[in-house]
Amino acid sequence: MTGILPTYQRFVNGVPVPSISRRSFRMREKYLIISVLLTFGIVWLGALFYLPEFKSSISVNDSVYDVYRRIQKAGPELLMPPPLAQNEVGDFPVVGIVRHGEEGDDPHIVEDRNRLRAKINEDMGMKVLERPQFDVAPSVSSSRGPSKPPVDAIEEPNVANNVGKDVSPSGEKYLAGVNKYVLPLMDSNTDPEIRHKRETVKEMMRHAWNNYKLYAWGKNELKPISKRAHLTSVFGGGDLGATIVDGMDTLYIMGLMEEFREGREWIAEHFRINEIDSDLSVFETTIRFVGGLLSCYALTGDTVFRDKAAEVADALLPAFDTPTGLPHALINPTNKASRQYHWAGSNSILSEVGTLHLEFTYLSDVTGKEVYRQKAARIREVLHNIQKPDGLYPNYINPRSGQWGQRHMSLGALGDSFYEYLLKAWLVTNNEDEQARIMFDEAMQAALDKMLRVSPAGLSYLAELKYGRIFEEKMDHLSCFAGGMFALASTTLENSLSERYMDAARKLTHTCHESYARSDTKLGPEAFRFSGAMEARAMKSNEKMYLLRPETFESYFIMWRLTKEQKYRDWAWEAVEALEKHCRVEGGYTGVMNVYHAQPQGDDVQQSYFLAETLKYLYLIFADDSLLSLDEWVFNTEAHPFPVKDKNPLYRAADKQEDNQV
Repeated sequence: MTGILPTYQRFVNGVPVPSISRRSFRMREKYLIISVLLTFGIVWLGALFYLPEFKSSISVNDSVYDVYRRIQKAGPELLMPPPLAQNEVGDFPVVGIVRHGEEGDDPHIVEDRNRLRAKINEDMGMKVLERPQFDVAPSVSSSRGPSKPPVDAIEEPNVANNVGKDVSPSGEKYLAGVNKYVLPLMDSNTDPEIRHKRETVKEMMRHAWNNYKLYAWGKNELKPISKRAHLTSVFGGGDLGATIVDGMDTLYIMGLMEEFREGREWIAEHFRINEIDSDLSVFETTIRFVGGLLSCYALTGDTVFRDKAAEVADALLPAFDTPTGLPHALINPTNKASRQYHWAGSNSILSEVGTLHLEFTYLSDVTGKEVYRQKAARIREVLHNIQKPDGLYPNYINPRSGQWGQRHMSLGALGDSFYEYLLKAWLVTNNEDEQARIMFDEAMQAALDKMLRVSPAGLSYLAELKYGRIFEEKMDHLSCFAGGMFALASTTLENSLSERYMDAARKLTHTCHESYARSDTKLGPEAFRFSGAMEARAMKSNEKMYLLRPETFESYFIMWRLTKEQKYRDWAWEAVEALEKHCRVEGGYTGVMNVYHAQPQGDDVQQSYFLAETLKYLYLIFADDSLLSLDEWVFNTEAHPFPVKDKNPLYRAADKQEDNQV
């Protein structure tokens, strides 16, 4: 054995140092050590170059922390789903269907499934989410400041780009060098205060759009507080771009052409409804997608929008394969399977089957394909011929037997837009659809006789009926569209009901404004009651929310256009200020959970209809009457404008148009 220490160090102070011997490893031990080292090396190299997650993360700073944050974000809801959030699926589990928003399926069956699927889809989609780039980075210094520097040059008629001289009968000016699109013509002599208010709403649209673009582009809706996609919306986690399609005509009307072209490019290149493998609401898909695309086609003549609208309608057609032709509520575009909402049993919903007429008949006119008109006409035939209890239409009808379900009647959720479309089907055909107007007047006379109530304090409201008796002394926010509907009915046909219609319009719009004025936020609750001293106020917690809804502003807009009473503009501006104070956040606009709290909690959802309806109506209130004149345009229930046949040159019927592909 050879010692480790040299021989001159083997004695220290005369004391011998213990001999420390060294021996060589045995051959078998050497092989073992080398094998362990090689194994670690191979595993490390494999992880570095072959595992996709690790490989992609080596170029991203703080990848470990990024993964941790994702797990932290998804974990609580994924492992332990919270109680049903009212803003996530519907207004009330019992009511289910709402006019402008949520799917409303059985929460125990659908909500947990959608939440789990959404979390999985969100995690899978985070690495591949495609976002267009801003020309200028959005400001993040203040939630109150603009999210992008204003670009308003294209709005006024005296700017450099506005070189066109031809003005359409709809009050629009053709511009050279803007891809053949037609931009709205605004009056440059408008009062400066009104222009400021209009520009404020326009900036709100820009803030909502740019944040959606930044955090949820291509997804359906935005969670503005979380700054990520809202994947548990009525359209689920599929990449349908609901906010894009729904907001396009609002962008166009406001003259936001850069944003409009971004949306048009996405629709042309990425919108594929047939690739969606989940249940879609036939009603919601029709009013938002078919309606939104057809409006863009009418405004621009760009056949991409017409063809995409037909693609969506074709995906919905299998839902109409029932003995009566009344469609099922839900359709899967991939496997063509259709079904009803679980909570509705075997029934379809009146407001859903009765709110397809405008879109399907206009689609037939612009494509020359009669199948869409035939589907809508068959629904009308069934509803016209069936016996109406007390002259009213119950909210549930069986598509197999053609018989009514339970005798629940409402001009709010489940019934509302059916009556709206009877009037508007007559208006959009330039009064040719006389059957629709007759059905409307008969139903509204019965509704005013049996549903219109007056509170002890003198507030008028529309109650709900069940088996011919008052069911609840309350009115939905959704019913607040009725003021505008009755005003249109009064001014478009002089008959024995005209005076009564306008009286109801004024009183109902006033009541809806009171529901806003009596809250701490000056925003209206989801439903409000009339019980003793409690008038025009919500009582239940799930009624106290404001979900960015447009119905009250819709009535303000129509009442302003038809009466020119200043109070409607004043009320609209109060609403703008309330939205800016309580709903605007750095990442967009959120609904609020309780309108009676001075500093309410947000629901973290920027609804697509906020861009399609709420901001559009608020903008038009401060615009000139020539912009989307009520004589030439009819708004569908999602506020997408449709041209009036034979009065509006932008009707673009198929036999009169040539392809104008941009």
